[in-house]
Amino acid sequence: MTKQHLPLPLEGIRVLDFTQVMMGPCATQMLADFGADVIKIERPGEGDLSRNFFGEPSEEAMNNAVFASLNRNKRSVEINTKSDAGRRMIYDLVAQSDVVVDNFRAGVMRRLGFDYDTLSGINPGIICASGTGFGETGPYAHKGGQDVLAQAMTGVMEKTQDPAVPRSIYPTTLCDYTAGMHLVQGILAALLARARTGRGQKVGVSLYDSMIAMQMQEAAQWSRHREVLNWAAMPLTGVFDTTDGAVVVVGAFKPHPLRDICAALGIEDLSPAYPNLAAQRANKPYLQGRFRDAFATNTTAHWIERLEEQDLLCAPVRSLGEALADAQTAANGMLVDVDHPILGRITLVGSPVHLSEAPLVVRHAPPRLGQHTDEVIREFGLSAIARKEAV
Repeated sequence: MTKQHLPLPLEGIRVLDFTQVMMGPCATQMLADFGADVIKIERPGEGDLSRNFFGEPSEEAMNNAVFASLNRNKRSVEINTKSDAGRRMIYDLVAQSDVVVDNFRAGVMRRLGFDYDTLSGINPGIICASGTGFGETGPYAHKGGQDVLAQAMTGVMEKTQDPAVPRSIYPTTLCDYTAGMHLVQGILAALLARARTGRGQKVGVSLYDSMIAMQMQEAAQWSRHREVLNWAAMPLTGVFDTTDGAVVVVGAFKPHPLRDICAALGIEDLSPAYPNLAAQRANKPYLQGRFRDAFATNTTAHWIERLEEQDLLCAPVRSLGEALADAQTAANGMLVDVDHPILGRITLVGSPVHLSEAPLVVRHAPPRLGQHTDEVIREFGLSAIARKEAV
């Protein structure tokens, strides 16, 4: 017997999505995966900046894999938001919507006439959620926000595993994704509040705040002791080359981790000579040199087996391709195949949130630019003449 699932949790919620690139689109895609009707407002002929990520525009380039990865389950509408007709069309859409989301620089929505004060005058229940680089007030509010800048300005980039290792850019969009998920949390909280009060509100998230919040442990340690807490620099933690790859070891959360690492590596027990964290920190170069020499003598699989026999936290260092092909990725349902009208069948990362009664369903492939403009105009009862003037 086929299991009957509940309606998707955000079914009936309508979201006007002004976002582009990463932080905003990853947030609105999660809302869409939860069942919201997400209407992506795009610039005529250009659309989301991610559509032009690969240079010269073409039908395939404007529907590239990067754009597709962030925009399933959405509908695309082309509207010139700087024209009077386009502005009127947005106001008509707002009157029949629940949430407006943007990730423009602070002040842009006000200049467009789409700030919370204006939109709440049209629809008192509207929730306006903004993701900025640094916040909407303060000395950096005017500054363009970007993932790498947030890494640099919040202390994330300054820390390395070892002082000899040059500072570098974290190669995955850590700040964008974190802030995007905070944006989702804020929107969901505002929807719950509106269910009690009937009133909407403004939700604000920034890349800067999300990265400060991510370092809550480090910040507390610094504030209390003026001590830098760097988890990657712990003396019994590191990445070590093997004969065919590399392993990462976290020597923590055990009574005698140094003793157990030595047992796994088949070397003499160094814990009597270095019995506590202070001694291990002071002698980290020596300890890690011993570890490095041992790991270099055998394969990754060999060392993972030996480390796990000692119940040590360890893992092989793998490529993204290897991770995507892993049986655990399949078991978790983290890949979904989608039929796209331009790209054909594509594989996208699924939702990391698994609801037993509302599993992920791909209702809409990532949309072509303006694919749903006429459809939305009909649904909202908007004028076809207005559509001609607004696009």
